[in-house]
Amino acid sequence: MNANIISKTVKERRKALGITQQELAHKAGVGLRFIRELEQGKSTVQVAKVNQVLFMFGLELAAVPIDRERLLHETG
Repeated sequence: MNANIISKTVKERRKALGITQQELAHKAGVGLRFIRELEQGKSTVQVAKVNQVLFMFGLELAAVPIDRERLLHETG
């Protein structure tokens, strides 16, 4: 997952559950600022915190194979 996919996923799932950023922060054991920055797509090296949040939705960061052919042909 790249930063944009993660931020979009967290925001969409949070809204689908009808919880605020503050509620998610509390339930995940992270700060409100972290949730705000995560949903804005800010790059972070705090993988453990990202996983704390994703865990709330039954997800986790993982290494996945990259489709190199697709990457070679992407623009922008």
